[in-house]
Order: sequence, then C-alpha cells, then structure tokens
Amino acid sequence: MEDEKIIELYWERNQTAIGETERKYKRYCGKIAHNILREAQDTEECLNDTWLRAWNSMPTERPGILSAFLGAITRNLSLDCYRRKHSAKRGGGVMPYIYDELRECAGGEEPFHQVAQGELVAAINRFLAGMERENRVIFMRRYWYMDEVKEIAGRLAVSESKVKSSLFRSRKRLYTYLEQEGFL
Repeated sequence: MEDEKIIELYWERNQTAIGETERKYKRYCGKIAHNILREAQDTEECLNDTWLRAWNSMPTERPGILSAFLGAITRNLSLDCYRRKHSAKRGGGVMPYIYDELRECAGGEEPFHQVAQGELVAAINRFLAGMERENRVIFMRRYWYMDEVKEIAGRLAVSESKVKSSLFRSRKRLYTYLEQEGFL
C-alpha cells in the first residue's frame, strides 16, 4: 500500500493503518531498533510502541515521508529504552562506543543532550549536506542506524578500513565544522 493511503487511514482513524504500517515498515523499523537494543524482546516492544506512537501522533502531524517519520519514532523509543536499561551500568554493546566516538566531536558533551538542541541539529544537517555521498552514507549508517563497521563495509562493497578511515575523517571534519559554527 502506498504511504499516502496509509497516512489517510491514520487520519480517518481506521485501525487498518497499523497493520499496513507494520506490514510495510516492520523490517525497516526493526533493523533500527535492533541495532540499538540488540535484544529481540526489546526490539519487538519498541516496534509495538512505534505503531502506537504513530497512531497517537498522526491526527495532529501529517508526515511528508512516512519512513523517516516512523524511523525517527523507532530510533527515539529505542534510545529511551536503551538508556533506561543501561542507566545504572556502563556497557551494553556497541552504543557506548558509538557515542564515545561522537562525544569527541561534541567537545566532550553528552551527545544525547546536545542533539536535543535544534541549532545543533541544523548545523549537523548542513555539515551532512556538504559531504560526498559515500561518506555521508557511511556516517549516517554508523551514527543514525547504528550499523557495525563490518555491516557498512558489506553494504557498500568497500573494505572495513575504508569505512573506519571515512568515519575518522568525518568526525574530525565535524569537530572543525562545529568549532567554526561556535558550538565548541
């Protein structure tokens, strides 16, 4: 079913919208949640919360791109779940490492708190828009979708060392860019 029709079902308050959304976007949203949470039960719970959040938000918001709307909901719910489960202890897989990588670019600040600031988000979006396509894809796969380096390399048919060096250079450029923009 086309996204416009699914959105229309939400606006009509037709519960078929949830089933159609799940049928079309379960794999996409599930990948986002799993990359963050790494547990099947938490992933499934997050997906159910995503469908509910979409149902509750749709009457007031009409998303331009349904996949991006659902992906953002899934990612935010997954990050919230991750923080709740790991707030008392350090560890839990790849998440702390990924955010340690980004913390360097944010001048040592906690990325979770800084990303909430709209101006920083706008600056990062401008930075991403200026990147070469392959480097932007690598950066987004790592820091938005939380993909492993090996997975990114396989997806793009490049070596893991190329992905690592691209990420390293992108973080250095991001640091310089944020410094020039007055965030550091």
